[in-house]
Amino acid sequence: MTAGLLLYLLLGACAGVLAGLLGIGGGLVLVAALAWLLPKQGVPPDAAMHVALASSMASIVLTAASSARAHNRRGSVLWPTVAWLVPGVLLGGWLGSRVAIGLSGDVLRWCVAIYCFIVAAQMLLSRTQLRGDANVVPRGPAYTAMGGVIGALSALVGIGGGSMTVPLLVWRGVTPVRAVGTSSACGVFIGIGSALGYALQAPAGVVPLAYSVGYVYLPAAVGVAAASVLMAPYGTRLAHAVSGETLKRVFALFMILVGSSFVWGALR
Repeated sequence: MTAGLLLYLLLGACAGVLAGLLGIGGGLVLVAALAWLLPKQGVPPDAAMHVALASSMASIVLTAASSARAHNRRGSVLWPTVAWLVPGVLLGGWLGSRVAIGLSGDVLRWCVAIYCFIVAAQMLLSRTQLRGDANVVPRGPAYTAMGGVIGALSALVGIGGGSMTVPLLVWRGVTPVRAVGTSSACGVFIGIGSALGYALQAPAGVVPLAYSVGYVYLPAAVGVAAASVLMAPYGTRLAHAVSGETLKRVFALFMILVGSSFVWGALR
């Protein structure tokens, strides 16, 4: 348990930096690492991918909150936009976790890999104006509907939604750093809706370990969250120090690397 906790803390540190830098909560890194690590901790292999997704979503609640707090101090969270997105992401997270529970671990791995490559291609090929307008504050019912899609897909692949929310907001004219800050705030609610779905909709006794609630394995979720909360502000500083174009390329490269790791895991 001690060695496992140390690994969870290390993963959390990586997730925290990524949360602040990219607004993604580090969820994809966590899912990949936890899917490999959890069977060694006693999680049944057939349930490992589901537990990785669920535990990642639970940890993202605090990770994203820390990142959002740091971004808010710098004035880069668009709270009116968050308010329109939240109802959708909460419902979407709940429904997405329900769909994921009905899929096999191998199917989920391929879903995550394909998702990573699509987002990387979108970010590399996009010609969206990166400077944005500081006065743009997207709002309206359409964002609630889009929030539902973002929440559902986030629950399915174990992320805080930044890889969808950030491009959407940048496309709508928001500056990249404000898009990241706003995405971090939305990630809190995506994590809540998804984690509750994985915890309350899982079959009884699916994870025969102490300290598990449905598919959420609390030692992993808490260990990751504890370290990520401390490290998220450092990622935020990096986000404010680099250009929008650089941030975009880092985001795409990150997606390619993580997607490749899931393909390798699925083929094994």
